[in-house]
Amino acid sequence: MRKLGKVKIRHLGVALLYISLLISSPAAAQDKAPPADPFSQGVAALGEGNHAQAIEHFNEALKRHPEMVEALINRGIAHLKLGQDVEAVTDFDRALELNPKAPEAYYNRALAYNRGGLFDQAQEDYTQALKYQQKDWQIYYNRGNNFLDSGKTPEALEDYEKALKLKPETPEILQNRGLAYLHLGKADKALADFQEVLALNPNFARAYFGQGQALEKLGRKLEAQEAFRRFLKTGNPETDAALLQQALGRLK
Repeated sequence: MRKLGKVKIRHLGVALLYISLLISSPAAAQDKAPPADPFSQGVAALGEGNHAQAIEHFNEALKRHPEMVEALINRGIAHLKLGQDVEAVTDFDRALELNPKAPEAYYNRALAYNRGGLFDQAQEDYTQALKYQQKDWQIYYNRGNNFLDSGKTPEALEDYEKALKLKPETPEILQNRGLAYLHLGKADKALADFQEVLALNPNFARAYFGQGQALEKLGRKLEAQEAFRRFLKTGNPETDAALLQQALGRLK
């Protein structure tokens, strides 16, 4: 198994936004299981955010059915939610040994690889997932994020465009496409994306920060300062702490 390292995700002072680990919902068993079935209990716990409990249920399901691909995938997702990337990848590897055409396993393993800084491996897995789910916007979106992380901005833009065709007016996609435009020095296009994000969701705090960055690059200092002030009012003190600090610095 490839070694997972640690990586800090960064782009122009704004962290990329990643869609949740599930493509749509926890991988479901082919046959509907009775409520007392440990697999069904695991899926329920995973959906409720009880990840450790979900792992216990999937462990029991796998004791009964060691080659149950759906249990392996969902246990891997639970591990990934808990930050246990090595255990998650182990589960996804085993699931793919049993079913090489399981897109959820490729997709979630790609998320783990990206988080560990293994961008090439992540790209391979996203591409494999797209072979089996060609119209899933989340795969294009997250592969775009992976391209952006690895410095392949033009490729990232292509994937964001594909994601937007499948899921128009999605704030997360527009936000990260705006970051890609900033990275390429296209502040006018970046500004348009951030403004569209805010039109769709006025509470999307990071779009104010991106808007401020784009306005700065366009020489519109007073408007940029106003955008940073709005970010200071709407940003999350926990998840946006570093960006809030940057915004304060720009107002001095």
